[in-house]
Amino acid sequence: MSSEWPILPLDQCLDALIDYRGKTPEKTESGVPLVTAKVIKGGRIEKPTEFIAMEAYESWMRRGIPMAGDVVLTTEAPLGEVAQLGQERVALAQRVVTLRGKAGILENAYLRYLLQTDEMQSQLAARATGTTVLGIKQSELRKVLVQLPPIELQRSAASLLASLDDRITLLRETNATLEAIAQALFKSWFVDFDPVRAKAEGRQPDNMDPATAGLFPDSFDDSKQGQIPKSWSAATLDTVSRLNELSWSPRNAPETIRYIDLASVKANAFEQAEELCYREAPSRARRVLRAGDTLVGTVRPGNRSFGFVADPEIGLTGSTGFAVLSPRTETVAPFIYLCATREENISRLTSLADGGAYPAVKPQVVAATPCVLPDDKVMVLFAEGVGPLLVQIDRNARQARLLAELRDIVLPRLISGRLRLLGSVVSAATVFPIHTTPIRHFSGPPP
Repeated sequence: MSSEWPILPLDQCLDALIDYRGKTPEKTESGVPLVTAKVIKGGRIEKPTEFIAMEAYESWMRRGIPMAGDVVLTTEAPLGEVAQLGQERVALAQRVVTLRGKAGILENAYLRYLLQTDEMQSQLAARATGTTVLGIKQSELRKVLVQLPPIELQRSAASLLASLDDRITLLRETNATLEAIAQALFKSWFVDFDPVRAKAEGRQPDNMDPATAGLFPDSFDDSKQGQIPKSWSAATLDTVSRLNELSWSPRNAPETIRYIDLASVKANAFEQAEELCYREAPSRARRVLRAGDTLVGTVRPGNRSFGFVADPEIGLTGSTGFAVLSPRTETVAPFIYLCATREENISRLTSLADGGAYPAVKPQVVAATPCVLPDDKVMVLFAEGVGPLLVQIDRNARQARLLAELRDIVLPRLISGRLRLLGSVVSAATVFPIHTTPIRHFSGPPP
């Protein structure tokens, strides 16, 4: 029973606690990834953006070398974010400590999840100091109390939770791949004009059958945007979309809405919409969202708050901090999203943002994003190939949210012993298989 499990200070359960506070490494553009507090989020380590030189690693890591499986914990700004290190060699920045459980007493994988429970987060906060920013001293961290189930129970609980997390990671990585495929095709066809250039040089376009290639021009015309394919047009996104077309008002709003704000949409990764009574919703909860809409955050656009609405439910509502581009026809929806969210276009919006603490761009600036429009047959072909990828991204994101909700429900029960596992752990991959939609092979033009 959990009431019979020993309770010990964390200090007595560790083989190592590595703390690099008070030291600032010299950062480089490449080398050994630097794990900082800002890349430890939601139980995982996001892609590091800072590095230290390879030759400086040994001299910098004199307080201890992190090992695969070690648990990293942020001690300030923010306090209490947790993740586990993989096989890659990393360096530790300030405000991050590494914890290594004592063999046979505390499993690292179990510690990773234990520290994410409300009970442990409350202990960390209670021992922290500071008003504006909470931080915990190493001496106080060592005093945090840990309840220790039998080691086999630690392993089985952590194994199931890790299986769920691995599945969530795979879904996110799959989405990143699908997004990259869609963006690469958009760039090839509508930015670099690869099929047109090939035909202009008397070559057959790569990976394209003759019938599909026949839809593309074989020469260029001059335009205000430079040379573009003959018979195509230089335009802006408001040519093929309507900006902020629908907004709720007290007269037409449903009783309840499902609200998405800027923080819950990051590079087409949607978090769960917040269920709200419309009368009690924030005043910014106004944008009516429909299938095919593209969302682009207008506040701090460099934060990349953008996404594609694939299949919303009734009442899905976006913040007025989004510019919502609704396609004038269903066919142009994928084109609008991929054009608006290209790296170059998001950077353009960021450079045009103005304001003090919250720089922003006007929605009209988003709608004025330049583009080159193909003829209707090419647009239809592109939509048929890429549209299913955007729908699959949405389905994967929904499945990832479901798994995250399941993990959050079972985590405290497994950690506390209220939920026991009988027999072998069932893999999350068995329960929630991933089904991907391959990109359409362009074997011929649409009928």
